[in-house]
Amino acid sequence: MTRKAKAGGGDGFLNGRLLIAMPTMTDPHFAKAVVLVCHHTPETAMGLVLNRAIAGVSFASILKQLKVKRPTGAAPALTVHAGGPVQASRGFVLHSDDYRADDATLQVAPGIALTATMDVLKALGREGGPARAFFALGYAGWGAGQLEAELQENAWLIGEPDEAIIFGAEPDAKWMQALARIGVDPAMLSDAQGHA
Repeated sequence: MTRKAKAGGGDGFLNGRLLIAMPTMTDPHFAKAVVLVCHHTPETAMGLVLNRAIAGVSFASILKQLKVKRPTGAAPALTVHAGGPVQASRGFVLHSDDYRADDATLQVAPGIALTATMDVLKALGREGGPARAFFALGYAGWGAGQLEAELQENAWLIGEPDEAIIFGAEPDAKWMQALARIGVDPAMLSDAQGHA
């Protein structure tokens, strides 16, 4: 379903915003994670972890396993990421919004869209495909009120979407980059939880 969403929409939802894990985050899926919130409503939230590369898995091997035929050239050299613990075998492509698949592309933020179909995999690296892309297996999901509760517990900082972080090639640097973008020095963050 195609949907336009402004980052942080002004409606109290976090569509298109970055969640940056506080140093106190103990869940191993989200410790020092940077998550792009792709969809957020009162009932549910869904996002992709941007900084968890999966070692030993190539994008070309994923395409081969899915039997995606590429009529022109080799597969682009995308890093395969663990987007989150939910449906860890399902693929998601965050991409520049110069590519759209009718009824299958979700506008996440200005310039950034999400598609989870085979068509986008075939389009990557071809004329008419997205200029920039990020590939993840799985996603992060929250039920009604779960993300809001985590925010009240100061588990996350919130940042604006940043294409350099989303599409950047160094996953291990993204947490520090995201903190720097919002002017936070991790050494100054308190280990104690509480409300400021």
